[in-house]
Amino acid sequence: MTQPQPTTKPNLDEPKFGFNQYSERLNGRAAMIGFVLTLAIEYLTGEGLLSWLGLN
Repeated sequence: MTQPQPTTKPNLDEPKFGFNQYSERLNGRAAMIGFVLTLAIEYLTGEGLLSWLGLN
């Protein structure tokens, strides 16, 4: 006897590497956190980021 074929496709997760929606969203969130932290450092130290890093 043969078994019936499945009628639905398996729900495979999208890979978590490369250029996909997940990695773009994660990169955007990391950039926003970095920007806010940079503003906080500048506000708390009273110096710009380049001065704080010793590049200016």
